Amino acid sequence: MLKRTYDWFIDAADKPYALWIMAAVSFAESSFFPIPPDVMLLPMSLARPKKAWWFATVCTIASVAGGVVGYAIGALLYDSVGHWLITIYGLSDKVETFRASYAEWGAVIILLKGLTPIPYKLVTITSGFAGYNIWLFILCSIVARGGRFFIVAVLLNQYGDVIRAELEKRLGTWVTIGAIVLVLGFYAAFKLV
Repeated sequence: MLKRTYDWFIDAADKPYALWIMAAVSFAESSFFPIPPDVMLLPMSLARPKKAWWFATVCTIASVAGGVVGYAIGALLYDSVGHWLITIYGLSDKVETFRASYAEWGAVIILLKGLTPIPYKLVTITSGFAGYNIWLFILCSIVARGGRFFIVAVLLNQYGDVIRAELEKRLGTWVTIGAIVLVLGFYAAFKLV
């Protein structure tokens, strides 16, 4: 089943709708969706390493746009939607601490958390809630999210064939590692925020 799913993602990379789905996932992940865009960015870039730069660009633009929606949820809708999303992730008792740290470390928080597997939606909603400067938030988001996606693009553009061969040889192991990293990202969000 894992191999079939992997093959579907690889085959879907050539479909005209794949880029739109990846952009939608990237957009949604920055404001409310729990699945990171890497689930599409990686296989699409493996299937077409020469387009990895374009895929990273689309992910970055969509992620930053979704981050602005997350910011708006925090700024305008925190008492209803924003609080509900934070509660779903079990972080409502940590928001005030996180918010207070923005006064001193806002840009560093956005940059560091944007590069990690920690759910970025927590940063976007809290940035809006904390009233962080929207333009600085957008700039930091471009750097952080672009950095994350372009690191993938550089690696897959340069070493895509080698990575694909290794991935296909040990698919189960790499999917397990990816799942562990995702779970650790959520765990870190719960413990470090």
